[in-house]
Amino acid sequence: MKRILLIYNPVSGHAAFKRRLDDIIRACQNRGIVLTMYRTRRGDWSDFVSYVVESRAEGLIAAGGDGTLHAVVNAALKSSINLPIGIIGSGTSNDFATHLGIDNLNKYLDAVADGRTQRVDVGIVNGREYFINVASAGMLTSIAHEVNARLKNSLGKLAYYLRAVREIPKFRSLPIKVDADGVEFELEAFLFVVLNSSTVAGLKNVADFASIDDGKLDFIAVKRCNPRRLMKLTRDLFSGRGVPNDDVIFKLQSKRFYISSTERLISDLDGEAGDELPIEIDTLERAVEIFV
Repeated sequence: MKRILLIYNPVSGHAAFKRRLDDIIRACQNRGIVLTMYRTRRGDWSDFVSYVVESRAEGLIAAGGDGTLHAVVNAALKSSINLPIGIIGSGTSNDFATHLGIDNLNKYLDAVADGRTQRVDVGIVNGREYFINVASAGMLTSIAHEVNARLKNSLGKLAYYLRAVREIPKFRSLPIKVDADGVEFELEAFLFVVLNSSTVAGLKNVADFASIDDGKLDFIAVKRCNPRRLMKLTRDLFSGRGVPNDDVIFKLQSKRFYISSTERLISDLDGEAGDELPIEIDTLERAVEIFV
C-alpha cells in the first residue's frame, strides 16, 4: 500500500474535478494507493503540514491548474516536506503537466503506484517564493489575472488569446535590465519570461531548448516591434509553432538572474502575482521530486 495525500482545488478549470473523485478513488484503490483528501482554500495553508503528518503520506498529488501546483510546491518546500509530488492537471492551464506529457490518468497512476519519479529544478524569487514553471512580467503577463473567470472556464487558453489580441494596440515597450550570472543586458521589451519547462500559458514549444533538470533557467523577452509583427508573433505562439529564431526575440540561459526596470512592474509566478521588480531569481537544482 502507498499512502498519498490528494490536494485538490474545487474551483479550478470547469470546477469539474469533484465529479471525477469517485473514479479516481476507484483507480487508486485498484493500484493499492490509499488516498487522504485535502481541499484547498485560497490563501490558507495553515493546516497543510498537519494533514501531511497525520495522513502519514508517502507522496502528494496536486489536482488543479498551475496555481494549485505552485501552492503545493511552495507549501512543501517552505515546510521542509521532502515528498514526491504528482500532478493531475484539471485547470485552465496545466503547463508543467503538459511539458511532462501527463495526459493519461491510468498510466500516470501506474507510475505513482510504482514510485517512478524524477528530480526537477525550481526557481526561487528574492529568496522566499518558489516557482516550478515560469516567472514573468510585462504587458502580457497581467492578462492572466484580468481574464474573466467564467470566460476562462468556457474558452480555456482561447480566452487569453482573445484578450491579448484586443490589448495589442495599447502595448508599449518597457526598459528591462538583466544581469545573468554577472553579465548585463539592457533592452526595450514588451514582456519577459523566465522558464523552467518549454510550456507557458498553454503554449507548447515556447522554449524548445529548456530542460527541467539542467540547473539553469531560460530567459526569453519579446523586444519592441511594430503591432503587425507582434500580432503575427502572438498568432504563431498560440498556433503551437513555438518561439521563432527572430531578432525580435531575446534568449539566454543562466543559473541566476537579477531583473530590474525603471517602470513599475509586478512579476507573475506560475500564474500567481509575485513581487514587484527588481527581482532576483536563483535556480535550485533538482530541488523537487515529481512523479513521472
